[in-house]
Amino acid sequence: MTALAHSRETTPQPAADTLQLSLSDAAAQLRLDLSPAQSETLLSFLALLQRWNATYNLTSVRDPTGMLTQHLADCLAVILPLRQRLSTDGPYRVLDVGSGGGLPGVVIAVMCPSITVVCVDTVGKKAAFVRQVAAELRLPKLQGIHSRVEALTAPTFDLITARAFASLADLVQLTRRHLAPGAVWMAMKGKRPDAEIAALPPDVTMFHVEQIKVPGLTADRCLVWMRPT
Repeated sequence: MTALAHSRETTPQPAADTLQLSLSDAAAQLRLDLSPAQSETLLSFLALLQRWNATYNLTSVRDPTGMLTQHLADCLAVILPLRQRLSTDGPYRVLDVGSGGGLPGVVIAVMCPSITVVCVDTVGKKAAFVRQVAAELRLPKLQGIHSRVEALTAPTFDLITARAFASLADLVQLTRRHLAPGAVWMAMKGKRPDAEIAALPPDVTMFHVEQIKVPGLTADRCLVWMRPT
């Protein structure tokens, strides 16, 4: 047995209660009421992400603690702003473009169970993973679709989001036909992308850049809100 193989086999994994406490603390800092069922589902999603990642390379983050901070907490940070935007009752539909391993789509589906969430990705194994998550975690309004977003055939959406998908100009160009009347884009970004904002087409308005704080991360995070003019 090589030293590397031995190291991989003996690397300690964080205890379930440690992850539970970290998740609860992150939710509290984000002013989210996390029910026991939601907490269990999010941790089950984390376990599935880690298991599938070994074969399908869904994310470069490998350890559960890192995944919890860089993925779960990062996506939980958008839940309150999203709820505030979709504040009235309604059968809302959200499109997660370039969803990868279901981020933020799966987290939105867990935290906002009344919303239909469609995760679209050009990589078939990533869309298949989202479908597996929906089945195993009993998220009936979560869908994973293997398609280019410009070729997607689906009813329109009330909100379109993307996390590390493309430039803002590309995002709005590729997805505009999927917007319902009055719908908006919510792009997850790091630092405020002033150059990307300046490159938006003239018929799209950036109406808010919302700084968000992700528990456990020192890196900048923001949401860029846009709508057609």
